Amino acid sequence: MSLRPTLDFLLYDWLKVGQLGERSRFSDHSRETFDAVLDTCERIAREKYAPFNRLVDTEEPRFDGEKVILPQATHDAWEAYAGSGMLGAAQDYAIGGMQLPYTVEAAANTFFTVASASIGGGLLTVGNANLLLAHGTELQKKVFALNEFSGRWAGTMCLSEPQAGSSLSDVATRATPDGADFESDPFGPRYRLKGNKMWISAGEHELTENIVHLVLAKIPGPDGKLVPGTKGISLFVVPKKMADAEGRLTGERNDIALAGLNHKLGWRGTTNTLLNFGEGKYPVRGAPGAIGYLVGKPGEGLRCMFHMMNEARISIGLAATALGLAGYYASLDYAKNRPQGRPAGPSGKDASQPQVRIIEHADVKRMLLAQKSYCEGALALLLNCARLVDEQHTGTPEAAEEARLLLEVLMPVAKSWPSEFCLEANSLAIQIHGGYGYTRDFPVEQYWRDNRLNMIHEGTHGIQAADLLGRKVVMEGGKGLTLLAGRINATVERAFKRGDLAEYGNALAQALQKVGAGTRAAWSTNQPGDALANAVPYMQAFGHLVIAWTWLDVLQSVPPTGGTPADEGRRRAARYFFHYELPKIGAWLRVVETRDRTCADTPEEAF
Repeated sequence: MSLRPTLDFLLYDWLKVGQLGERSRFSDHSRETFDAVLDTCERIAREKYAPFNRLVDTEEPRFDGEKVILPQATHDAWEAYAGSGMLGAAQDYAIGGMQLPYTVEAAANTFFTVASASIGGGLLTVGNANLLLAHGTELQKKVFALNEFSGRWAGTMCLSEPQAGSSLSDVATRATPDGADFESDPFGPRYRLKGNKMWISAGEHELTENIVHLVLAKIPGPDGKLVPGTKGISLFVVPKKMADAEGRLTGERNDIALAGLNHKLGWRGTTNTLLNFGEGKYPVRGAPGAIGYLVGKPGEGLRCMFHMMNEARISIGLAATALGLAGYYASLDYAKNRPQGRPAGPSGKDASQPQVRIIEHADVKRMLLAQKSYCEGALALLLNCARLVDEQHTGTPEAAEEARLLLEVLMPVAKSWPSEFCLEANSLAIQIHGGYGYTRDFPVEQYWRDNRLNMIHEGTHGIQAADLLGRKVVMEGGKGLTLLAGRINATVERAFKRGDLAEYGNALAQALQKVGAGTRAAWSTNQPGDALANAVPYMQAFGHLVIAWTWLDVLQSVPPTGGTPADEGRRRAARYFFHYELPKIGAWLRVVETRDRTCADTPEEAF
């Protein structure tokens, strides 16, 4: 089974992406050019990624004391990806981009993750470069961002530290002014950084001639002490190798040392590192400390970094979805070809009859429908979020503001819901394979391992849940939540006009009322501790509401009856979600509405 027909339906029949060609930014484009991009990415994924997915899982990156060694297949895949122009797909023509809609870029990148998430792509490099375009100096943009978009250099983001994890307020990396002329450096104020950063994806490799690190660090105050909390955090661009104002490498290596490779459950083909900044292994320009250049203003590092993180969260949601889809396609193929068991008749099973394929068993169909409803529902949600990004950048002022508000509310769901429920889809794919699914003879165990990371990075599931309930649904007086409710109600009203969808419209309207009541009850005491004690169940209920809304909206682009087998598949997947999944929100919201303190009040000794 192929991803392409599903993408075509969602992009053109549902989201009407072809109409974006009517906007001035995309006026050179049409469905023909969009299809050409999709064709190219599908081909590269098929030829350079998919055949090597198992290879890069078993031949992990290794450090020989001087450099990180990766399989040749990873080098070939990167060269093909960078050569396709996808790193700068959405950028201006003036800097070598294609000015594609972000929706098309996001859809095209899905092919690579379905083929091999472990090889990796340009997620961090593109995010790094986009951040510099938004907050960097003109020379930072010219030298660092443009070389990243071209694929000549790669990029990372360095946030977490071994002692701090997700608690960015506890960042201890220091940045001190480098000499009397530090403010006159052409790249911006120049600092020396000392500290350690953990979990840095693609932090060391030989795929590109340089690596551009974006590093969070604190500038000491006049008394030499670090400002506590997040207010003192600044952002720095710290290249692995030093370059001049024309982007030529000077031959100097910056004081950044690989302290070790992290050995992961999944994504084993992607380098993940612990980096030491300023330990003195590679002293540069006669002084200790890694040279870094301030990005933006001092103390505004998190504000700048969140520009990259929010963008990354759509990509993480898409990665989780793509891995879920890969497992679904594999288990569907297996179920169609694996004979086992016999149907039960009035007198029981007749052993003299031939075995049936397992797809003929109702419980296997249940597991396949669950995967399909999770993964295709998540794909639709994420492409809709990408479409909102395009609306924010190219729509009318009113439409852009509505897109901004909707994205604020949907972003935690877009990252976390797929990472939880598409992981469950991978688990079901293993179950369909039975004992074989637990072996390395089939790919579904690797898909599960690769997907397990997505609940953790770019903001853990719990952090996203706290962000949703603690900030996003109440920010600006609840404007985003009110706007989302209005969009859901509009979908419900349209559903009532089609008899085949009225049942779903009623169910969705009731679910919306329950989530609204749960939100109000959670905050009824105005105590964050009461509300956030059950933020994750709230997230699960909210996410199910959003996916049900997405499915109902998608169904309005599907004929009531007949059509293609794919149309029937969408009708069945939506029916499964409304009958089997949406009713679960009652149990999740019950603990939210009562502000249940079972978890929050359990003493440590009870464990």
